[in-house]
Amino acid sequence: MHDDSELTTYTSEYKYVIPSLQRLDAGFYRCVVRNRMGALLQRRSEVQVAYMGNFMDTDQRKMVSQGHAAVLNLLPITSCPRPQVTWFREGHKIIPSNRIAITLENQLVILAATASDAGAYYVQAVNERNGENKTSPLIHLSIARDVGTPEAVAPVIVIPPSNRSVVAGSSETTLECIANARPVEELSVTWKRNGVRVTSGLHSFGRRLTVSTPTSSDVGEYVCEAALPGSAFEPATAKAFLSIIEPPYFTEEPESRILVEVEETVDIVCGAMGAPLPTLRWFKDAVSINKLQNPRYQVLSSGGLRVQKLRPEDSGIFQCFASNEGGEVQTYTYLDVTNVAPAFTQLPADTTVTDGATAVLSCAVSGAPRPAIAWRRGNRILASGSVRIPRFMLLESGGLQITPVLIQDAGNYTCCAANSEGSLHASATLTVWNRTSIVNPPEDRVVIKGTTATLHCGTTHDPRTSLRYVWKKDNVVITPSGSSRIVVEKDGSLLISQTWSGDIGDYTCGVISEGGNDSRTARLEVIELPHSPQNLLASLNSSHSHTVMLSWVRPFDGNSPVLYYIVELSENNSPWKVHLSHVGPEMTGVAVRGLTPARTYQFRVCAVNQVGKGQYSTETSRLVLPEEPPGAPPKNIVASGRTNQSIMVQWQPPPETEHNGLLRGYILRYRLAGLPGEYQQRNISSPEVSYCLVTELIIWTQYEIQVAAYNGAGLGVFSRAVTEYTLQGVPTSPPQNVQAEAVNSTTIQLLWNPPPQQFINGINQGYKLLAWPADVPEAVTVVTIAPDFHGVHHGYITNLKKFTAYFTSVLCFTTPGDGPPSTPQLIRTHEDKPGPVGHLSFTEILDTSLKVSWQEPLEKNGIVTGYQISWEVYGKSDSRLELTLNSSTHEYKIQGLSSLTTYTIDVAALTAVGAGPATSSTISSGVPPELPGAPSNLVISNISPRSATLQFRPGYDGKTSISRWIVEGQVGAIGDEEEWVTLYEEENEPDAQTLEIPNLTPYTHYRFRMRQENVVGASPFSQSSRVIQTLQAPPDVAPTSVTVRTASETSLRLRWVPLPDSQYNGNPESVGYRVTCWRPDLPSTVLAQVISDRLERELTVEGLEEWTEYELQMQAFNAIGAGPWSEAVRGRTRESVPSAAPENVSAEAVSSTQILLTWALVPEQDQNGLILGYKILFRARDLDPEPRSHVVRGNHTQSALLAGLGKFVLYELQVLAFTRIGNGVPSSPPILERTKDDAPGPPVRLVFPEVRLTSVRIVWQPPEEPNGVILGYQIAYRLASSSPNTFTTVEVGATVRQFTATELAPESAYVFRLSAKTRQGWGEPLEATVITTEKRERPAPPRELLVPQGEVTARSLWLQWVPGSDGASPIRYFTVQLRELPRGQWQTYSSSVSHEATACAVERLRPFTSYKLRLKATNDIGDSAFSTETEAVTTLQDVPGEPPSSVSVTPHTTSSVLIQWQPPRDESLNGLLQGYRIYYRELENEAASATESKTLKTPSALRAELTAQSSFQTVNSSSTLTTYELTHLKKYRRYEVVMTAYNVIGESPASAPVEVFVGEAAPAMAPQHVQVNPLTASQLEVTWDPPPPESQNGNIQGYKIYYWEADSQNGTEKMRVLFLPETTAKLKNLTSHTQYLVSISAFNAAGDGPRSDPRQGRTHQAGVSKVVTVDVKGNWQRWLKVRDLTKGVTYFFRVQARTIAYGPELRASVTAGPAEGSPGSPRDVSVTRSASELTLQWTEGRAGRTPTTGYVIEARPSDEGLWDMFVKDIPRDATSYTASLDKLRQGVTYEFRVVAVNQVGYGEPSSPPAAVSAQVETPFYEQWWFLLVVALSSLLVVLLVVFALVLHGQNKKYGSCGPGKSISNVEESVTLDNGGFATLELSTRHLNVKNTFSKKNGTRSPPRPSPGGLHYSDEDICNKYNGAALTEGGTLQEKSGDATESEGTESESEDALPQHSFVNHYLSDPTYYNSWKRRAGAAPHRYEAVAGAEAGPAPRAVVTTQSAVFAPASHGARTPLTGFSSFV
Repeated sequence: MHDDSELTTYTSEYKYVIPSLQRLDAGFYRCVVRNRMGALLQRRSEVQVAYMGNFMDTDQRKMVSQGHAAVLNLLPITSCPRPQVTWFREGHKIIPSNRIAITLENQLVILAATASDAGAYYVQAVNERNGENKTSPLIHLSIARDVGTPEAVAPVIVIPPSNRSVVAGSSETTLECIANARPVEELSVTWKRNGVRVTSGLHSFGRRLTVSTPTSSDVGEYVCEAALPGSAFEPATAKAFLSIIEPPYFTEEPESRILVEVEETVDIVCGAMGAPLPTLRWFKDAVSINKLQNPRYQVLSSGGLRVQKLRPEDSGIFQCFASNEGGEVQTYTYLDVTNVAPAFTQLPADTTVTDGATAVLSCAVSGAPRPAIAWRRGNRILASGSVRIPRFMLLESGGLQITPVLIQDAGNYTCCAANSEGSLHASATLTVWNRTSIVNPPEDRVVIKGTTATLHCGTTHDPRTSLRYVWKKDNVVITPSGSSRIVVEKDGSLLISQTWSGDIGDYTCGVISEGGNDSRTARLEVIELPHSPQNLLASLNSSHSHTVMLSWVRPFDGNSPVLYYIVELSENNSPWKVHLSHVGPEMTGVAVRGLTPARTYQFRVCAVNQVGKGQYSTETSRLVLPEEPPGAPPKNIVASGRTNQSIMVQWQPPPETEHNGLLRGYILRYRLAGLPGEYQQRNISSPEVSYCLVTELIIWTQYEIQVAAYNGAGLGVFSRAVTEYTLQGVPTSPPQNVQAEAVNSTTIQLLWNPPPQQFINGINQGYKLLAWPADVPEAVTVVTIAPDFHGVHHGYITNLKKFTAYFTSVLCFTTPGDGPPSTPQLIRTHEDKPGPVGHLSFTEILDTSLKVSWQEPLEKNGIVTGYQISWEVYGKSDSRLELTLNSSTHEYKIQGLSSLTTYTIDVAALTAVGAGPATSSTISSGVPPELPGAPSNLVISNISPRSATLQFRPGYDGKTSISRWIVEGQVGAIGDEEEWVTLYEEENEPDAQTLEIPNLTPYTHYRFRMRQENVVGASPFSQSSRVIQTLQAPPDVAPTSVTVRTASETSLRLRWVPLPDSQYNGNPESVGYRVTCWRPDLPSTVLAQVISDRLERELTVEGLEEWTEYELQMQAFNAIGAGPWSEAVRGRTRESVPSAAPENVSAEAVSSTQILLTWALVPEQDQNGLILGYKILFRARDLDPEPRSHVVRGNHTQSALLAGLGKFVLYELQVLAFTRIGNGVPSSPPILERTKDDAPGPPVRLVFPEVRLTSVRIVWQPPEEPNGVILGYQIAYRLASSSPNTFTTVEVGATVRQFTATELAPESAYVFRLSAKTRQGWGEPLEATVITTEKRERPAPPRELLVPQGEVTARSLWLQWVPGSDGASPIRYFTVQLRELPRGQWQTYSSSVSHEATACAVERLRPFTSYKLRLKATNDIGDSAFSTETEAVTTLQDVPGEPPSSVSVTPHTTSSVLIQWQPPRDESLNGLLQGYRIYYRELENEAASATESKTLKTPSALRAELTAQSSFQTVNSSSTLTTYELTHLKKYRRYEVVMTAYNVIGESPASAPVEVFVGEAAPAMAPQHVQVNPLTASQLEVTWDPPPPESQNGNIQGYKIYYWEADSQNGTEKMRVLFLPETTAKLKNLTSHTQYLVSISAFNAAGDGPRSDPRQGRTHQAGVSKVVTVDVKGNWQRWLKVRDLTKGVTYFFRVQARTIAYGPELRASVTAGPAEGSPGSPRDVSVTRSASELTLQWTEGRAGRTPTTGYVIEARPSDEGLWDMFVKDIPRDATSYTASLDKLRQGVTYEFRVVAVNQVGYGEPSSPPAAVSAQVETPFYEQWWFLLVVALSSLLVVLLVVFALVLHGQNKKYGSCGPGKSISNVEESVTLDNGGFATLELSTRHLNVKNTFSKKNGTRSPPRPSPGGLHYSDEDICNKYNGAALTEGGTLQEKSGDATESEGTESESEDALPQHSFVNHYLSDPTYYNSWKRRAGAAPHRYEAVAGAEAGPAPRAVVTTQSAVFAPASHGARTPLTGFSSFV
């Protein structure tokens, strides 16, 4: 029981548990114990619940007068237990004192209040049990100052003591008394009890009296007295009473058991005492007697209880309670009424219960004593007074309670009652049903508004019972029939669709059945999106200009607490973006910070709860933040000196976020760096201009420059100062104190002081000393002197002309140029000795006299004062005579000479300085001098790259001394027809026999001749020397005119003038060029490229970085080495598209139609230009075939909001950057992001395919705009005539596409409404009407189709129509088809046009295209026929969709370019093309950009300046053209060209920009007046005039001469390049008597011009070349070796023997070259060299017609250059050959090649491998000691040999070997000695026409040598060649078995060939094969043939090294040989 109210019924539990303690649970608890004897109340227990409430009042104010007491009461607060209280004043804890007290009731008392006590007071209360603490509202205390308040105030009791009652035995009690007086310090408080003063227990300044353990002796009246001692005031008193409470105790108690008989009266005694007197209360079996209201029960005055006329039911426990304030006591007794037999007052009854319930079988019995009751089932006692079985309990009434009942408890139960008077029993049947219970109860649900809520209610029950479900909402029964929205399912579940706030509540599911009832309750909460915040206000924050204060009213939270608010802003009407994403839910206002001044802002706020983001509030009105000065300076300030008085300053605007308003311009200020002067300012009044040229500055001065932006609010901050110098100027003052004097005859010294420093205007680079002859002022000599910063400057001008008047001057120069020269001073160089006299000659030569004549010296070197003439007998200086003549004498007759005596005569000029060099000559008196003879025996040695030694035998001196040696040579081209040029002259060396020829060109063929001069004249020229070739050397010069131009984004085009042939210095095949390229900022990374074509003039360097500057150099090289590097040139690759995508691309869907993209910059190295903006490519992944694009202009923005997107659509998104060139690489892989879902669009294609009288079937397709995941469909339908709100609604799943509605009224119109649902709710419904009839048919087609012309645009039109009959079935939709004329097919445009529509917009059409349209209708039965087609309608034109393609721009002239393009595709024209528009503009000079590296580091600054001063110009071109010449451009400038196509509507997009450099163009015209004249049988001379000057387009660098045989251009055309602008050339090595055509083109740095028209010319006819007579002795074999024949040419030979006269001829012919069927060239030839030998290896080449029979090896030494036989007779199976190095000449390099031979002849030679050197180690026999021994021991042998030769010479006559050999130009006699052979050397370039040695033209006719060109020296005939090439030596010695002795002898005679046998005649064309031999008749497998002595009919074989041709022996036979021979 709780406070005497029953809490529970009787249970078997011994404890009571309070599960969750509440405040209401506090109070007194008591338990009742009951058995069959009765019930007994137990002692009560108190339960206290700790809690603490809030202070209930608000702030209070209290006022007291000064000096009085202020009592502040504790504000009301509920708390258990009572709280601990602490008072505070304005945050400070109040400590009690003599003036301040805190009462027992927690009041604050301030005594004698003063003004300082005023203030705010509050209390902090703490509950010590639960730890809670609360702070009270404020109590504001104010003190009123009363005028005239006395200093003393009478005592007053403020808080009097209160009466106290305490329970005896308590620990203590306290009385309190607080008094006020003034002065309070003197106040005295005393206590008295019953008039006696109390002294103990006082504390708190006497205000409290504590009585410990109070007893009755402490009871009494206590008086508190307050007095001011020594004052007149009466004491103040107050009193209180202290009383003691004693708990009750019994003075009289009943016996524990009272036995009384029936009908008697009994008194039960009970008496108690206590203070105060206790109250008595009686209970029977725990029920108050007062409640029983039994009249037989009477409480006596003594406290006892009287029971009258006892009955059996009076038996029980009677309990007496005595209680007062001190406590409670109780006593009890058992009243037993006896002697009545048992009797049933209630019989057991059959009972039916459910399983698990409690079954009670009643059985009430009366009797006295009370009968004992027992219950049994069968023989088993289940319950009795002494038996207790679980679940079975004997009730006090006698009944049986079974808890819980189980199924097996069913059966019969018997109640037995017995007492001492008797017993009886009765039975009843218990039936148990399975219990009905809710096993799946409803659960608390939270659902989103608009969705369906399902509350389950699953039950179990006995099948013998029936169920009924009852649902209640808030205890009100729900009737589902009243709403189709709420349905109770068969399983008891409750379905509530389209939930809304009215559905919120507690839902109880009740189950009613015979098997029991059950119910469960659950809570349904419907939540929704929060509503939009209201009354959103935005206001400026006056204290902070960048902040806006927002406030709003808290919205409805949608039944779900607001989690946070989102604040969005729109800046300058830009898309909304989230500014604050998490504003606390408790907030109703926020400060929006970080805004930008001068921008317009709008704000909106939305709330977010568990459901999601609610609607946005109404946007605030636009709020404009006040403008402020720019917050940041301009950035990237770059200054560069432009001139010596100007600096170009460039910058970029401040960051856009720091503009703080509309920029109005910039202020640029500057001053001298480092000086405190004031700033000068420049106002740039346009914000678009980001550069300024600061002019009128001081030359070569450093300035510091700052820039600030300004707007309407004022000037922003200045940038950090940048410093820059103005460029240097030229000095403005000449050097000072210039002094000049001549030092000697060729040198002038100058002394000077520098100009004043302030006039140098730059860095002094030095001085220039100037001197020019007074009579030739243009011949200025300049000497540069480096500056010397110490002392007086001095310098010398040397190499001046002697005794010449010069003007001299000095100037100072800086990098920009020269300063003014000093005043010229006239100085004459000193006089010097004169030069030699000129033209010394002799006349009137007699025996004793002669006349000497001369001329003035050319170099007088002063004033000639006379001449000195001397003579002496030759070789006798003592006979010298000398005579001085005056200056006017130029001849003198010397007399007194001895006759026939040789004299030396000297003549010298005289000046004051002395005599000049004498001109000397020797002459014999009486013998007039003659012309000298020619030198002879020319021998070349010591050949080096640039010099050679010429040894010779001087010729006849002409009876006087030789005064000069003249050496001429043929250079490069050797031949009798080639010109000779003077190479060297040597004077005053009359006895010279050796000359060193300097200044030769490396790797050049030379042939020398010389002559000698004396006073008479020059001798004839000597015989030509052998041909030599100087050694190779690296090139001396670099290629010239090196220029670089931009070729593309990743390449540069380098151009140069190639080296001329004369500067190759090596083998032309090895000449090439090496190009290096590097970035100036990365000099360590060098790219190198090699060009092997020596004639190449340009190179495109590929693989470079885009938009990057490079430096390039080049050099020429040959096989020896590389030449010098050219000057470095700079070039920049073209701007390109970015090669990488922006980084860190991310996307986030911000709504169902918007996606926010963000990205980072493109890496700097991949930008490849100035980023102008970004493009976002986005494509609905499964819908759009091509991506769409969104352009973000500018490179400061790295985010974009894509709006207008499809809802819940997955998009692929990519971002790319673009430059002015085009788009870069899109980011990859594409980012996938889906827009958020939304309510769906309506389903489409709603049809009713089956319509019956009472049912219809509806079919639909999903929405075209699902806007999310479709969760289901809702079909609502009603009679069309019924109320619009009476729909029958059915929901189906997301996969369902049809529904059948039944139970419809026949022949009625129904309205069906179909909508789809996503997570965001139900979408827009689609409505359709259907009639329940079976009389339907297809609709009629629409009619009257019309396209109004006014609605036609370029890409859309408007189609109107009138619907036809619907066929008694409403039309569901229309289908529109269109056809593109003339040949297009019908295409469906849309098949979901609304059934209500009568017009439709047809879009996505092509401009300027004709269409026809048609329409059909669809109802439930099917489609109508198509309507009649519309008339043809043509869309309007639109701008062309594409620019012209393949745009190329090439230089045409030096001021024009030719633009070529391809028209746009026809399908992109979008109309009638009217023409093309060409935009062009001048770009910044490459040279300027190359030098201004600082500017290049800020490309945007550069671009700003470029754009500002280089706007596009425009020209138009006809639509029929695809080329256009753009003229009047500036030379040497870069231009950018873009093109568009245009029609009447406008222009297409622009093509990609194309750059071109103007100023370089190939010559526009061909050379003029070309003439071709024959020179010889193999040479033509070509002359021409240059192209007209206006067509040259630059400097002509050379010409290309194309020539070919007139009847075969393709096979014979050759081209010769002249790298000098000469206008004549000789074409050599031509075929004789052949018609040639010649065409010429000029070229410059830009390329080749056009070729001239071909001109004809014919070479002369070739004739006799040579007749040779050979003298022989003896009967030896006869040989004649002819060399240097030409491949493919047929030669004719005839031989006649002579005795007295010539005999008959023997004729033969041979064709040089490999015969058809001869072997191919051997392959893989290699040469390896060891210390003493070399080895050749090869593999067999292609086989000829017959098997290969052997090989020969040929060699070519480097100092001669002709191929000759090295080894013969190598077997066919050999693939290598080894030869000793001793067989080769020391120090000479050899090349080798291998030739295969078969029976047809010699094959093609192999390609030679690398050359090898013949240098070997010196053997012992070449050591000096060995040679000395050999020399001494051989001396005797030499003497004997000489003697023998003398004797032999007397008997035999040998051919002369001396220098005096007779030489004939027509016939030459040669002696063959001892079987030797003569050598006839034929140069391929020197053949003449004679009829004794003729030639038949082959495929190419060789040049013929003139007769004078044939020579053979003494060396050729008589001496052995010291380095002879082997023919049969080495490792192979095989000979044919049928070789004769004579053949062996002959072969041996060739083993040592004549010296220099192949040195003299080279072929300049390395493809010619030069060295071959011929020999007649022998075995075919031998490689030499010997002409036998006898002549017979046997065929004669002519064998060459590549072929053997057999000719019949008949006289005069001319069988041509197809072989190739240079030895015959």
